[in-house]
Amino acid sequence: MPPVAKTNALGLSREEYKGVKSTLCPGCGHDSISNQIISAMYDLGINQHNLIKLSGIGCSSKTPAYFLGRAHSFNSVHGRMPSVATGATLANRNLFAIGVSGDGDTGSIGMGQFKHLVRRNVPMVYIIENNGVYGLTKGQFSATSDAGQVLKYYGKNELPAIDLCLEAIVGGATFVARSFSGDAKQAQTLIKAAMSHRGTAVVDIISPCVTFNNNPGSNKSYDYGKENEIPIHEITYYERGAVPDREEITIEGDYDVITVELHDGSHVRMKKAGRDHDPRSRAQAITLLEKAQIEQEFITGLIYYEEPRPTLADTLNITDVPLVHLPDDKLRPSKDALLTLMESYK
Repeated sequence: MPPVAKTNALGLSREEYKGVKSTLCPGCGHDSISNQIISAMYDLGINQHNLIKLSGIGCSSKTPAYFLGRAHSFNSVHGRMPSVATGATLANRNLFAIGVSGDGDTGSIGMGQFKHLVRRNVPMVYIIENNGVYGLTKGQFSATSDAGQVLKYYGKNELPAIDLCLEAIVGGATFVARSFSGDAKQAQTLIKAAMSHRGTAVVDIISPCVTFNNNPGSNKSYDYGKENEIPIHEITYYERGAVPDREEITIEGDYDVITVELHDGSHVRMKKAGRDHDPRSRAQAITLLEKAQIEQEFITGLIYYEEPRPTLADTLNITDVPLVHLPDDKLRPSKDALLTLMESYK
């Protein structure tokens, strides 16, 4: 008899969290990220019917087709995914939302939308699949391309790179992390933690483009990432109730351990792995990223976390009952109510 597939709390196998077969280049880092999303959602026991996946345009924005085939999905126009995410999460507060974008979709045409999504604190996980090139249109430099980088067909990039994690922190995000598609364990752990965060959780994942930007001289390449990645912590995610400790712990020796409780009672435990960084300090997070930019360091891990502030739905006093579930008589004012309103303007 064939072995029985392992199932999660919902009785579903990991296979049931997949989508269609990928059409990306073999070896693309984006496929690794899709696999980590599949594993994270399977482990968390997420009901796919309560989740919406969103994207814009680009190689990265094709990837939602490759995971969570039973979830709701919307592929928007270039750089406009944040607007659709805002509308979807306001109409149905019960939806988990995962947005997948790229460095062009977020850092170029979509920068304004990205900054306002963060400012409004739209409740969603915002994953940036960052490869430093426009892979879908033959590899031009993007807004996150390294200054001084040389590409065969496009010459030398003279412009400084935009750090999207830094932009997110300055814009008001309360959960900001960076990972590497070649570090599957870390990427999956950060995605799980982001899903437990209340508000906008930004996860910037460096994802090498094996066709146009995988030369060792680029800090978006696979070789560079494996050789130069500097994890600021060893990170472990614990589901609600799994960790009784709720305050920072210090143990004897060279290892400092920080336990951050997320709003749903789950925890992220971080052990120092090479440098001293407290992700609860906004000033430290900004300094860390600015220093890494100057020194061309590849920093990964949970960079910044603060207690969640009100989401956009809270700020607008949206009813707890999802708008999509309200009957017409609750959504549409009566004729008398409209007449009364019009009279008030006379």
